[in-house]
Amino acid sequence: MAAAIEKYGHQLEALARAQGLDYYPVQFEEVPDSFMMEVAVYGLPVRMPHWSFGVRYIYQLIQHRMGHSRLFEVVFPGNPGRAYLARGNSLPENTLVVAHVLGHADFSKHNELFRRSQQQGGYRIVDQAASHARQIAAAIEEHGQERVERVLDAALALEAYIDVFRGLHRERYPEYLESRTTDDDTFRQRFHQLPGDERPMPGHEPRQRAAVPPHPERDLLWFIAQYAPELEGWERDIFLAVREESCYFYPVFACQIMNEGWASYWHARLLREADFLPQHEYLDAIKTHSDVVRPHAADRQASLAINPYHLGFCMWEHIIDNHGLGQAMRIRSQDDDFSFIRNHLTEELAEELKLFRFRAARDGAVEVVDRDINALRDAILAPRYNFGAPAVSVQTLERDGTLRLVHEHASDGRGLDLARATKVLEYLHRVWRRPVTLDTVDAQGGSRRVEFPAAA
Repeated sequence: MAAAIEKYGHQLEALARAQGLDYYPVQFEEVPDSFMMEVAVYGLPVRMPHWSFGVRYIYQLIQHRMGHSRLFEVVFPGNPGRAYLARGNSLPENTLVVAHVLGHADFSKHNELFRRSQQQGGYRIVDQAASHARQIAAAIEEHGQERVERVLDAALALEAYIDVFRGLHRERYPEYLESRTTDDDTFRQRFHQLPGDERPMPGHEPRQRAAVPPHPERDLLWFIAQYAPELEGWERDIFLAVREESCYFYPVFACQIMNEGWASYWHARLLREADFLPQHEYLDAIKTHSDVVRPHAADRQASLAINPYHLGFCMWEHIIDNHGLGQAMRIRSQDDDFSFIRNHLTEELAEELKLFRFRAARDGAVEVVDRDINALRDAILAPRYNFGAPAVSVQTLERDGTLRLVHEHASDGRGLDLARATKVLEYLHRVWRRPVTLDTVDAQGGSRRVEFPAAA
């Protein structure tokens, strides 16, 4: 099969470029299904060792064996990009996957979020992650498994808490407030030169230290790496390594509907025009396409049970049919899922896709319960903010070193699992080594403070 898929791959690439797709070269590799599972769980071919990935692996394996999920490919954008195909896939399935990957490659080369990520080192993430794994292996050898795992527990518990808009490489806060100067400084200098005036000359006042943080800080991984009172160098490196990998994954998360929809649109289009495919292989590939873009996600616990492949595919078809491929390519370059859903999921399309809530009327007809398109958009996007994690920021750093965090529940509209929040604070306390508190709300909307260690 390897020779056949290589032949089809070259033909599909020529067809893709003829259709207007533009992407960096992609290196394809067939790998065992077990390796695909590991890469999907770890997110990268080689990554830092931690027990949480084992838990994710077991969950993914159970889902796979129960028929709730199937891995067709794993893609890493870059120049060149890398794509792994499952060896257990049939030839038609991997033919579809190659076409799908070409759509991903075009998207990642041109989308602004992906481009920004790549410019900050995203092209090297596979090698960087392998370097992080070696670095942590060396730390385990020097400091012991238990000490390193305690730091990883804290860092990975906070892996969603980055601020991508601040960039990968951030400077520490200014240590001092800027001195205030005014237009009348010349007059003030002359005034201060009068006999008997002992006040300091303008510009020579004692410098005031700036507050830490000077504003609510959402980039918790960065803040702890920079300001934890007793963090050792190797511990700081672990926090920055987790942050670097989280920055890489953010565009994948924030553009999932767009990206998977774009890739699905192009694999369907390329297969339709691939006259070199035998009819039986084309039909088998299209059957796989139908499975991929079925309306509802296999995981019924997913938000609204919406399949992002289906929603994205249908939205891109609608945009291209109504506004042309050129406009679609501009949207692909400029948007993320938030602007994509808010600007291009129309009420008519939502009703056509049956995204609104329906109920059966007494006469047997089906009627729409709620046609509020803005509420629907909010419901689809709500789990996508901040990697799906509650909005938490550093509010103040007290004189005694107490770290005060605030859950911005008004902005994310969700409560906290207080037991889990306490566990995360426990992890964080191990590296902060001072008291840590979190102000939030309980299930009834009342103010609550979670702290570790707990108050006596």
